[in-house]
Amino acid sequence: MQVCFKDQIGRVLVKPKKITKIISLVPSQTELLVDLGLEDYIVGITKFCIHPKHLKTSKKVVGGTKTISLEKIKALNPDIILCNKEENTQQIVEELEKSYTVHVSNINTINDSLNLIIQYGSLFNCTVAASRICANIKNEVLSFKSFIKDKPNKDVVYFIWKNPWMTIGKDTFIHHLLSFNNYSNIYKNQKRYPKVTLEEVKKKSPELILLSSEPFPFKEIHCKEIQKQFPNSKVLLVDGEYFSWYGSRLQKAFAYFKSLHY
Repeated sequence: MQVCFKDQIGRVLVKPKKITKIISLVPSQTELLVDLGLEDYIVGITKFCIHPKHLKTSKKVVGGTKTISLEKIKALNPDIILCNKEENTQQIVEELEKSYTVHVSNINTINDSLNLIIQYGSLFNCTVAASRICANIKNEVLSFKSFIKDKPNKDVVYFIWKNPWMTIGKDTFIHHLLSFNNYSNIYKNQKRYPKVTLEEVKKKSPELILLSSEPFPFKEIHCKEIQKQFPNSKVLLVDGEYFSWYGSRLQKAFAYFKSLHY
C-alpha cells in the first residue's frame, strides 16, 4: 500500500518504501539530518553544506544549491532528494522530480522549522530525535522571549550583500528572527530581498546596522567602513548562520541572540 504525504509547498508525494540514500541540496537541512542521526544515509550534498565540516570528505558533492550535476545524482541513485523553495530553483525541482521523490521545504517562521523537523522525523523514522530537537528549540524560544520582553525596539537594517547593497524584506525567515529580537526591520514593507543604496538607508536613520557573515562574507573591516558613513548608528558583524539556518542550529541561535543585546 502506498503511503502519501505532503511537503511544505503542498505537493503530494509517495513515500519511498525504503529510504537508505538521501541527497540534501540545502545546507541547513544537511546539518539537521546529521543531528537526527541520519548521517550514514546521506549520500550527496552541496558544496555549501559546510556543517559538520567532515561531510565533504565522506559524501559526494553534487553541485551547489542553484546548479547541480544530474550525472552525479544519477550515479548515487537516491531514494529521496531534499530541496527548499528559496534555496533551490523551480527548474531544479521540476527536473529532479521526473526521476526521484523530491521533498521541498518552505520556511518563513520558527513554526515552519519545527513542522519540518517533525516531518523529517516521521519520514525517516527518527521521531524521538526529532521530538528532542523540537523540545530544545521550544525551550530556547521561551527563555529568549522572557529575556527580550523588556529590551527596547530598535530600527534595524540587515545587509546580506554589497555591490549592489541588498537587505531583507518581509516574508523571510531572517525578517522573522529580527522581529523576535525586537528589531524593527526598516525594509519590512519591501519585497523579500530589496536592492538599496546607502544614501536611501541614511534617510531612514537606522539605530542598528547588521552586516551578515553570509552570503556575502562581511568582515570587521566592512563594519569600520560603514561606521564612518553612519556615525549615529551602531554597526555589528553578525553570524548569518544563526539568522538564516532554520534546522537544528536553532538550538544554539537564541543563546547567540542574547549575546547581541548586552
